[in-house]
Amino acid sequence: MAKKPSKPVKKINLALQGGGAHGAFTWGVLDRMLEYDEVEIAAISGTSAGALNGAALKSGLVQGGRAGAKAALDGVWAQMGAVSDMRLNAWMSQFGPTTELFTKMMQYTVPFAFLDSIATVTSPYVYGAFYQNPLNDVVEELNCSVLGAEDGPALFISTTNVRTGKIRVFSGHEVNTDVILASACLPELFQAVQITDPVTGVTDPYWDGGYTGNPALFPLFEPEFPADVVIVNINPLERPGTPKTPEEIQNRINEISFNSSLLRELRAVQFVRELIAAERLPQGTMKDVLVHMIADDTLMQELSARTKLVPSPLILSRLKAAGRAACDTFLAEHFDDLGERASVDLHEMFA
Repeated sequence: MAKKPSKPVKKINLALQGGGAHGAFTWGVLDRMLEYDEVEIAAISGTSAGALNGAALKSGLVQGGRAGAKAALDGVWAQMGAVSDMRLNAWMSQFGPTTELFTKMMQYTVPFAFLDSIATVTSPYVYGAFYQNPLNDVVEELNCSVLGAEDGPALFISTTNVRTGKIRVFSGHEVNTDVILASACLPELFQAVQITDPVTGVTDPYWDGGYTGNPALFPLFEPEFPADVVIVNINPLERPGTPKTPEEIQNRINEISFNSSLLRELRAVQFVRELIAAERLPQGTMKDVLVHMIADDTLMQELSARTKLVPSPLILSRLKAAGRAACDTFLAEHFDDLGERASVDLHEMFA
């Protein structure tokens, strides 16, 4: 049941990061946000798991309102965790090992280490005609035909064109099953998704959008969208200490790589904001973007690149709960900032 608005409704844009199974944190954020009628989502930019969450959110909103969106998100993550009732799993998560211990168990368990080694010497193309993208059925459940509807928030999905190495953002009626699969296509695990440009007729392979935009912010800068961009961050920007083990090194490389495009865009936002504040740009030339962030770096620092690839029901449940809590904290502390001021100090971030 959505909470009745007791304050003026504020419109926001959502920028949803990718990060495999860690996207369950975003599931929790969206699940809680949908219970606040004071917040209206105008546009969504998503990459990889963020694209999947964004597509579920829009599909559900168009077909069944806020309750439909919550159900669509629940359905996606129930399939990802291969469980039929996440409520039972949430209850059991209270009695399982700590998140940090679970992560270490995965690091040192022989089967997971064996699978990691296999992934470095095999290709998803060895399956030939027997290959099937395991995410296909999950995406098909979303009824992608409604994703281009004018109803509900605008949806932007980031992908990486393998041939050009450039970002390609799909929107409106361009968004379909293949686009979402491409946005989540890690090349070590999945075959590239072939997409044909309807204008040029050229067919190109596409990989995970996280390499070039995680997520892309620039589609949200259009004048028709609100100034507030709320980033749901699932890759820690900072991690203390020096990585020393192979696992720690690879994990930090993964985080830095998938945050680099976001940090570049945020630096550009800060540069424009400084020009506007100094009145060095004619009024109305550039948009004064207000950046906010919902994250739980403490929890994410207990996880690793390996837990991104293994959607354990135990971890999914904890991530969802953490996302709901983080959303509550953000709205309690920064709801009044929406439409007025940024809650992320970009100047300090890049000092």
